[in-house]
Amino acid sequence: MNANPHNPQHSAWTVRESDVVVIGAGPSGLSAATTLRAAGKSVTVLEARERVGGRTWSKHVDGAFLEIGGQWISPDQTVLSELVEELGMDTFSRYREGKSVYRAPDGTVTQYTGEMFPVSEETEREMERLIEILDGLAAEIGPHEPWAHPKARELDTISFHHWLREQSSDEEACNNIGLFVAGGMLTKPSHAFSALQAVLMAASAGSFSNLVDEDFILDKRVVGGMQSVSQAMAARLGDDVVTGHPVRVLRWQEEGEYPVQVEAEEFSEDGEATGAGVIVHARRAVVAVPPNLYSRISYVPALPRRQHQLHQHQSLGLVIKVHAVYETPFWREKGLSGTAFSADSLVQEVYDNTNVDPETGREESRGTLVGFVSDEKADHVFAMSAQERQEKLLASIAELLGDEAKNPVVYYESDWGNEEWTRGAYAASYDLGGLHRYGMDQAETVGPIHWSCSDIAAEGYQHVDGAVRMGQKTARDIVESL
Repeated sequence: MNANPHNPQHSAWTVRESDVVVIGAGPSGLSAATTLRAAGKSVTVLEARERVGGRTWSKHVDGAFLEIGGQWISPDQTVLSELVEELGMDTFSRYREGKSVYRAPDGTVTQYTGEMFPVSEETEREMERLIEILDGLAAEIGPHEPWAHPKARELDTISFHHWLREQSSDEEACNNIGLFVAGGMLTKPSHAFSALQAVLMAASAGSFSNLVDEDFILDKRVVGGMQSVSQAMAARLGDDVVTGHPVRVLRWQEEGEYPVQVEAEEFSEDGEATGAGVIVHARRAVVAVPPNLYSRISYVPALPRRQHQLHQHQSLGLVIKVHAVYETPFWREKGLSGTAFSADSLVQEVYDNTNVDPETGREESRGTLVGFVSDEKADHVFAMSAQERQEKLLASIAELLGDEAKNPVVYYESDWGNEEWTRGAYAASYDLGGLHRYGMDQAETVGPIHWSCSDIAAEGYQHVDGAVRMGQKTARDIVESL
């Protein structure tokens, strides 16, 4: 870059003035900007990608419409539901008629109905007992300040894996309970995060019982895809949303009416830099990206010590979202819902993900399955060639739903760990001991800088609902402070 971006007179750089500059055009940043605009404040939203939506992303792959990122809405996610309704969008329920499938540790595959896996009476009792314990802890500790609870340090200095085994000697019960938090949510091995982090995950969903109920947590989808929520908000904001401009520098102690100066270089996702950019002078800044990306920005002056430490203890997990489209939803013809679980398989969860056509409002004739491969299992298959990985993952789904699963007409893997402006999925969590040590600082403002993302939400933590809640809350705080 030949220009000096600190010199706003350089002809290649556009200079703007706004009450607030928002960094990140995902659901949280756009919700913040929308709420600020409604309160009469001027905004500029800067986005590194050449699209809006952050970790929500829909696209057509070989003629099939796929939701590459976050997609579901549960009944407790009322703020997101209200936003979807306000934007004039429709939702539809996930297909769940018929029997579900469970693969036991010994490889036995069983079809079942109801909420509980078809396990032995002893294992069922242990699973119910563990759920009851976690429900109690979630209610007692809550999602807002888990670090402040008297049990915080005790629960934060033991891994969820080892905590479960302190509670029960039933390995199948421990693995099944661990699946819903480790592989299903935090996408890290259960030995890599604390029991307190697991309790927060449960409390943010209302209870652990909600977390293990796939019909609750994976309830509805948006017709046209979840990314369309961000696209609709961005359309209302118009030219105040600037994509393809990664923020390189955030100066937050400038003199005068605008203490914030943000410098964003025009930079395409394929690596092309034009030498141009945008400089925004603002009264407040909202950093609305996941915590693992905070350090991609150079702060002048540097952030306080606690912030530097905090950001090093938060990281995203790793998961592959496997999309397989078939000429027909063959599993339904067998009386199956498409829902399947196996804590020991490569693909630990499978769901019917058949789409609704936005134009007609009717379900598509082709059937779509989505499966999830998390943490160490994802490490394992990423070491394979793309062809071998596809064969292994489809074979894993076929063990659950039948050999027809081996032959999709469209196949695609969502690999968010390979995305430059995400680097993992689904959201950030703390390493062992980090939550009680640094959690109280995660949403603290630094001068004119505010933080806003689903990764630091209370209710809706790690979900689009939490992103929207944080965006709206951050905007209200700024309006009050201004």
